[in-house]
Amino acid sequence: MSAPGAGGGDGAPGAHDARGARDASSAPSAPSASSARGGGPGFAPVRVLPAGPHALLVELADGEHAEAFHAELLRRRERGELPAVREIVPAARTVLLDGILDGIHDGTGERTPGERASGARERFARDLASWRVEPPQREGREPVEIPVVYDGPDLDEVAALWGVPAGEVAALHSRTAFRVAFCGFAPGFGYLTGLPERLHVPRRTTPRTRVPAGAMALAGPYTGVYPRPSPGGWQIVGRMPDPGALWDPAREPAALLAPGTPVRFVAVGAGNGGAGALPAPRAGDFPAGRARAGDSPTGDSLLGDSPVGS
Repeated sequence: MSAPGAGGGDGAPGAHDARGARDASSAPSAPSASSARGGGPGFAPVRVLPAGPHALLVELADGEHAEAFHAELLRRRERGELPAVREIVPAARTVLLDGILDGIHDGTGERTPGERASGARERFARDLASWRVEPPQREGREPVEIPVVYDGPDLDEVAALWGVPAGEVAALHSRTAFRVAFCGFAPGFGYLTGLPERLHVPRRTTPRTRVPAGAMALAGPYTGVYPRPSPGGWQIVGRMPDPGALWDPAREPAALLAPGTPVRFVAVGAGNGGAGALPAPRAGDFPAGRARAGDSPTGDSLLGDSPVGS
């Protein structure tokens, strides 16, 4: 059994890494890995790996470093200081930059365009590895409030792991300030961090074959709300009365949650339909290249530790 962040299981952190290793082995001209001690004080080294002919995978020490690096990428792109990158995809401990060669041009020398682009990408990789990145800034954005009925089937087990009565789980969880670290597994599923380490819990020993839409569950450092029915191995402590707001294809953007979004859970009674409508997400909350919420939870999933499996 492994908790999210510990590796193992379908789509575990490091799936980015596996893809990068596979693609790099099939790309003869791929640049070698670049490493440097980037970041601010106390930040661990950054490792940049080729991921096929048009992407780079940036490996960070942990989720906080990945969040900070992702935010720095977005800041530099907004200021026009980043080469054109089609997609920037954060995950548990990595950030994938895809479509790089669409925007990197090296007009020097007599080499072929492919060779020039490869050299430019290698220089870009070295530059990324040398960045000094400050810890993530917590902007004063209003949190998205998600109503939850705390009556999940694993509530008693989680309470025992926390060492509190079952009735205190809702209070402890709902007064925590959460933030979307990254998205994946299913359209609309966000991996929320914020619980202190003493409240981290393992996955279930035996995953469920079907978890209902709206189930709010915990595993390792993460909290998540299942936007649609699926298998799942996380500890279910509550339910969102109307999970349809998490993913609405008729809305732009379709996902309510994006990386960096602050979230607060609001405890409601079983008879309360949701304590008011959820706010629609704003287009500005989703920078271009946001995490792709629909990536598969198995095999080549790019976005971190799947709520499926153990």
